[in-house]
Amino acid sequence: MRDQSRPRHIPAAVSAAFSSPRFSATLTHLILGLAFATHLLRSLMGWPGLLGALICLVLLAAASMIARRHSIEWHGLLPVSILVFLVWCSLSVLWSEYPMRTLSGVGYQLAFAFLAIYVALVRDTIQIVRATGDVLRVLLGLSIALEVLSGLLLDLPITFLGVQGNIALLGPIQGIFGSRNVLGLVSLIAAISFIIELRSRSVRPGRAAWSIALAVLGLILTHSPVFVVVASAVGIAALALYWLRRTPAENRWLLQLSLLGAAVLTALFVFVARAGIISQLNAGSEFETRSSLWREMWRLVDLHPLEGWGWTGIWPERISPYGWLDFVTNSQHASALNAFLDVYFQVGLVGFLSFVTLVILAFVRSWLLASNKRPVVYVWSPLVLVVLLVTSAAESTVLVEYGWVLLLICSVKAAQGQSWRRLLGPSLRNSTDG
Repeated sequence: MRDQSRPRHIPAAVSAAFSSPRFSATLTHLILGLAFATHLLRSLMGWPGLLGALICLVLLAAASMIARRHSIEWHGLLPVSILVFLVWCSLSVLWSEYPMRTLSGVGYQLAFAFLAIYVALVRDTIQIVRATGDVLRVLLGLSIALEVLSGLLLDLPITFLGVQGNIALLGPIQGIFGSRNVLGLVSLIAAISFIIELRSRSVRPGRAAWSIALAVLGLILTHSPVFVVVASAVGIAALALYWLRRTPAENRWLLQLSLLGAAVLTALFVFVARAGIISQLNAGSEFETRSSLWREMWRLVDLHPLEGWGWTGIWPERISPYGWLDFVTNSQHASALNAFLDVYFQVGLVGFLSFVTLVILAFVRSWLLASNKRPVVYVWSPLVLVVLLVTSAAESTVLVEYGWVLLLICSVKAAQGQSWRRLLGPSLRNSTDG
């Protein structure tokens, strides 16, 4: 009997291939690999090569999603906060002073958003953690290997990749990621993924051990002062979750409130004592560069406070006002080096509020799931979000490419268990059936 759920013009073998778990697993690895290796791919193939690979993955993901459409539970899974932010960024093309650049930036953002949503819908959290671990093992290993080749064997920088060969001096190193801050961020995400793999027993202990050692080595050799703070925040969050998960359910809400109060007080203390902390981290000169950029951005924000200048994602060169910011700071920038200020600058107060809502809902939902669900894999999302959000004070990584993909994956996976629309689902369906 003919399968009525499959369009007649799609051969059965093709539909079966695109809907198979093995195809989804392979495509997930390719999506995460592309997201994390964008700097490497741009260096090797340029923007045309990267965009060609991105478009191919989008087409494959679309075909797979169509083939699996009857097995995906759509109700309540896509957070409204994601849609609001994406729609507002897309609308910014209407008032942008560089509409073609905004259109390309929005397209780039939407492509990665679609891939992230695909991964979140078709793969379980443990499968996403395993895929992330597999991808980062390869990329971190490649980074260390190239640093050894450049710094110890050839004693020459690999210029087109940005590898300076400083491993002989024990860093700082950049690997294939273009900067030490990005390598530090990726190493920290990798360490979290490897530890979750170990605790969930999804890989052998020996493999997990050398993977964790690789991530720690990458993190140490970056010499990045930013990640002293980020790693500390992740450690504190991990201890808090460990405490919560071992607290009886009836007392957990009180502990949650206490942790929230402590987090607010800590944030206020860090803000007040920021000058001393920067001095202790020996990041004064780097912070001065950022500070001069931020001051000029705040001055320009006043010209378009509600709607912003128009979305670009990665900053374009030689286009006002970005060219002006490079001129004033005497340095070339691809972002605002602060995700929240970057959003405010590009899409104004409305975009900023929608992005903050997206971030808060993703973190709160994932934190509650990790607090109340026994499987250790639920801890991955809130810890990754801690990395992304704390880093957002010094980088705009969360807005593009792998940071954006991870944010949306965590947001969608958290909504699967905590969406208020999901609670309304059964009653709405029953009323419809009646």
